[in-house]
Amino acid sequence: MKVRDIMTTDPISVRGDTRLKEAARIMVGNNVSGLPVIDDTGRLIGIVTEGDFLRQEASRDRPYRLSLLDALFGEGETEAPVAETVAEVMTEKVATIGPDATIGEAARVMSARRVKRLPVVEGGGALVGIISRSDVVSAFTKPDDVIEDEVREDIIRRLLFLDPESVEVSVRDGVVRLDGELENRTEVQLLEELSRRITGVVKVESRLTYTVDDRRIEGNRPG
Repeated sequence: MKVRDIMTTDPISVRGDTRLKEAARIMVGNNVSGLPVIDDTGRLIGIVTEGDFLRQEASRDRPYRLSLLDALFGEGETEAPVAETVAEVMTEKVATIGPDATIGEAARVMSARRVKRLPVVEGGGALVGIISRSDVVSAFTKPDDVIEDEVREDIIRRLLFLDPESVEVSVRDGVVRLDGELENRTEVQLLEELSRRITGVVKVESRLTYTVDDRRIEGNRPG
């Protein structure tokens, strides 16, 4: 399963010159904790989150640090600068992902970057969607019978063109079990690897055997 299969398309976004109060209203009204920020062409330029608002609010009560010269010449304390637009508080270096990346890749990026959501961008940085942790979690809670059907129909029948009766498939708690005998070693390895790549699969336990070790035959061919 790819990111494009579960991402939210046409995500709610704001521009850099959007007022912070308006952005806050949008977030509250749509029950989201972050908003992608785009330019006039739809290209992603940043992201604004609840954390940005919290930091901005905290800075209101903290006296602005005076330089030594200001203190010496009696300029007096000045108020901390208060941001008014999204561009002033947004995070510019944003972790992103492409629509053709796998759900597993998205999960790894979220974990490594410690983020709750990933803007989905295409060539040139155009924003095409957004994927959240809850989207990823939902994908990995796929029912066992759905996973079993994908192994049987999508992989065994349509991709590998094998006889579904030649392989016994069972799935329990995301663990795929494969039993049976196939014609060659390559088919066994392909079935095992493709089954592992199905979203929601925790592990593949294989007892598959093969009649011919075509890898060994190929390796013994004269050069």
